Amino acid sequence: MRAPQGVEVADIFRQYGEDYRRSHRMPLNHLRAMRAIEVCRTATLGGHRYKYSCGHTDISYNSCRNRHCPKCQTLQKEKWIEARCEDLLPVQYFHVVFTIPSELNPLVIMNPRVMYNILFRSVSETLMELSDNPKHLGARTGFIGILHTWGQNLMDHPHIHCVVPGGGLSLDGSRWVSCRKGFFIPVKVMSSLFRGKFLDYLKDSFASGNLIYPGGISHLRDPKTFEVFRGQFYHKKWVVYCKPPFDGAEGVLKYLGRYTHRIAISNNRILNIKDGNVSFRWRDYSDGDKQKTMTLKADEFIRRFLLHVLPHRYVRIRHFGLLANRSRKDNIAVCRKLIGGCEPVPKK
Repeated sequence: MRAPQGVEVADIFRQYGEDYRRSHRMPLNHLRAMRAIEVCRTATLGGHRYKYSCGHTDISYNSCRNRHCPKCQTLQKEKWIEARCEDLLPVQYFHVVFTIPSELNPLVIMNPRVMYNILFRSVSETLMELSDNPKHLGARTGFIGILHTWGQNLMDHPHIHCVVPGGGLSLDGSRWVSCRKGFFIPVKVMSSLFRGKFLDYLKDSFASGNLIYPGGISHLRDPKTFEVFRGQFYHKKWVVYCKPPFDGAEGVLKYLGRYTHRIAISNNRILNIKDGNVSFRWRDYSDGDKQKTMTLKADEFIRRFLLHVLPHRYVRIRHFGLLANRSRKDNIAVCRKLIGGCEPVPKK
């Protein structure tokens, strides 16, 4: 149950944010996100006064529109989903998730832009190359990739969710090629290629000097140490999960509505603030998906929340292949014609 007072992330920032800022060195994007969430829908941002014929007056305060704010995602999400309805094809869709080993997380935290770019590039090339391969699909496909950086406990857990149609255009563009019903590409094949690409690009980033190694990862500056560190991941399991097809267009839209504009934690998961502690609900996937309550010191809650503030202007929802922005409309029209469905999927 949610606390009667309706505790929000903004309340935590207002009560404990100033102390946190005084005791921690913070990058500008973290400071901006905190400030935006603190003042969202308050008099600080101004607002509008509405007077009704009965004489009653309402004041509506302006939103901060920050993409990390729990209160500012709904309208953006609805507009984005409405646009995506026009892209859906009358075919089965798959949900594919790519996750990196947790031992890489310290390097990701210190180099988010570089490491997220490596993650996106490795995922996109893996899906596109395997789809092109006649041993698997033998067709050019497209997909939406959505970066998530958190787990239910608010700790760092970088992974990319992909919405992929079960098919694509033949390599000569003359026909639509469908994958087998209920089966896309073997996860072991995706995992192996994904791992190789990621580690190759990681090696390139080290050689080009794009990475930094502050604090606890300073030892990775040494080339031999870094290579030993990188080499260990060739022997680890890289988790790639391909879920069964969505239940038609409605299933795709339901998924998009749930995942696209999600942030690290929503206000309705926060239970209370008491004696400098924050309690919130979370699901423990390692314990049978049980719902539990976690209590953290306020400064630790803030630290975990800020782990997931993205670099300035970083794009976390991307379109690839046939769905790439430059040629998406033309490609979708060709696909519909070849499949036999000419109308966009209506929004439910």
